[in-house]
Amino acid sequence: MKKSFLVVDDQLGWRNFNSAAIINIFGDDIILDNASSAQEGYSKVLECVKSPYDIIITDMQMETDYAPLMAGEWFIEQIQNLKSYYKTKIVIISAAPNIKQIADSYNVFYIPKRIAAMSLDAYKEIFAYDIKDPLL
Repeated sequence: MKKSFLVVDDQLGWRNFNSAAIINIFGDDIILDNASSAQEGYSKVLECVKSPYDIIITDMQMETDYAPLMAGEWFIEQIQNLKSYYKTKIVIISAAPNIKQIADSYNVFYIPKRIAAMSLDAYKEIFAYDIKDPLL
């Protein structure tokens, strides 16, 4: 069965980078969607409520409509309020300085962008249980 992914980031370069990392790790036998804002990501999540994404990667600092929350925090809250998404793995990939505290407060995974940019190792560590071949 194909794994399904949603990558949400307002920067095209990071959407492409995260998508390439996913393809590098999982191969082409995946379903991969992208969104350029928290609102667009949430719309895609709602479109797939009957067949939820397996893994969602989101940035924190996107549109500013959700103050005092960052857009990514708002997005995570929306996902976690949907019963059908309770098994979905959420990964924050962001340059936000408080990324660890945010991830801990929502009980999700995280990779600082500076670490993500250096190698695929952090991705592989988080996706270790999702990869068919554990030797990757």
